[in-house]
Amino acid sequence: MDFPAEQLRAFAAVVDTGTFEAAAGRLHVTPSAVSQRIRALERQVGAVVVRRSNPAEPTAAGRVLVRLARQVELVAAEAIAELSGARAGTTAAPRVLTIVVPSDSLSSWFAPVLDAAATEDGYVLEILRDDENQSEEHLRSGRAMGAITTVRQPVQGCSTTPLGVMRYRAMGAPDFVDRWFGPGGGGFSAAPVVNFGRDDPLQNEVLRSAGVAAEPFAGGPPASYVPDPAQFGRAVAAGMGWGMIPAWQVAELGGALREIEPEVVRGVDLYWQRWTLDSPGLDWLSDAVRYAAARGLSGGQERP
Repeated sequence: MDFPAEQLRAFAAVVDTGTFEAAAGRLHVTPSAVSQRIRALERQVGAVVVRRSNPAEPTAAGRVLVRLARQVELVAAEAIAELSGARAGTTAAPRVLTIVVPSDSLSSWFAPVLDAAATEDGYVLEILRDDENQSEEHLRSGRAMGAITTVRQPVQGCSTTPLGVMRYRAMGAPDFVDRWFGPGGGGFSAAPVVNFGRDDPLQNEVLRSAGVAAEPFAGGPPASYVPDPAQFGRAVAAGMGWGMIPAWQVAELGGALREIEPEVVRGVDLYWQRWTLDSPGLDWLSDAVRYAAARGLSGGQERP
């Protein structure tokens, strides 16, 4: 199959903006022209690629093409930038690198990547904040070019690099620990717990290891949900419940937290997945991520 660049650009614009009219405005063409390009692309594929809903969404066949459209767009933009650099007095538009970074990483060891981005001309970062367990879908759909993830097995069309381990400890406010984990306190089976979200596995793993149901409706302890790293730690320090706190936040909150049991430690292996694409932008970004991980994670790899 041959996918003309203008068809892929129109398709990506519709997916990004949600309507054919908005895509036409972005591309400076008429809505009819966008519609014609999408129909031509669908004839090539032999299937509908965009669901004409509000907002418009890619179909299963369309999701396969989103990543191709993004890759073509990035490679073309980098080629234009290189050609512009060879011509005096011309300036290329900055290229956008979209990546997924989980909240805990963004709040801690990822900072050197931002420092590197600030000094890298010609590129801008779009960071999608999402759980490290959910990043696969962003890569698979083409929404993101790279991701910090807990998944070692690469998404099709991506490569994987181990970054290191992020360690978490079971912590609580001192008075809370005395009350619930002292003599007669009931321990994990009774103590309230703070979760980052309903799909947060860390506290649930500890409860199940202690033989306790993780879900309140199944007889588990009361659970609160605080989906922000800083406020999550503050909620635990305030005595709302116990929680698995990353090492950087334990140090930050100091005496406001006490370790419940020294052996209750969980390590989360993190990986960097990126498109297997010959891209100078993705190359420097990958170097920056590895360097930051080497500085901020246990067992992080040094920059090659």
